[in-house]
Amino acid sequence: MHCPFCGHEDQKVLDSRPAREGDAIRRRRECLSCGRRFSTFEHPELPRLYAVKRDGTRQEFDRDKCMRSLLIACRKRPVPVEKLKAAVERVERDLFEEYETEVPTQAIGGRILQELKQIDPVAYVRFASVYLEFQTLTDFRDVLDSLRTSPPSGKSPIDPRTNLPDSAVTEVQTNPNPQGPNAEAPRPESLKA
Repeated sequence: MHCPFCGHEDQKVLDSRPAREGDAIRRRRECLSCGRRFSTFEHPELPRLYAVKRDGTRQEFDRDKCMRSLLIACRKRPVPVEKLKAAVERVERDLFEEYETEVPTQAIGGRILQELKQIDPVAYVRFASVYLEFQTLTDFRDVLDSLRTSPPSGKSPIDPRTNLPDSAVTEVQTNPNPQGPNAEAPRPESLKA
């Protein structure tokens, strides 16, 4: 292996640890010539997986393309890149477990949709609108309705009357005083001095 900075062949390994959920080993190295440090990843070589497009053409599965799709869907959203990298890892791992040599692009897109539904609902709708080729507002409404009825795990269902999580609606219903639970209740006009 050559140093990426000076091209020298000799380095020493400073640290090794598991990476990518145990599927790889990350090694921290130091070049013996220039003294700069860099990381390398060692992972088993996986068989090639080809994505079969709707028109029947095939191209090699590209995890970077999945990452770019997630980044576009999550643009200007508060989603850490680490979450997206982990999602791409899960998509790739699931595809290699389920398919041997060829995978339909619909399966890849479906897996990305599942991941985005767990990560960010706005990004999910953005990706779905392009991937599912929305043509009308009804298409958007259907996806939004599906989010209301089956929210990502760990989140409350959305109340369709208020567009708030059910837990927030329950809190408002149990506390009818808009000033808060400890505020003095409004007094009837006949009792005001």
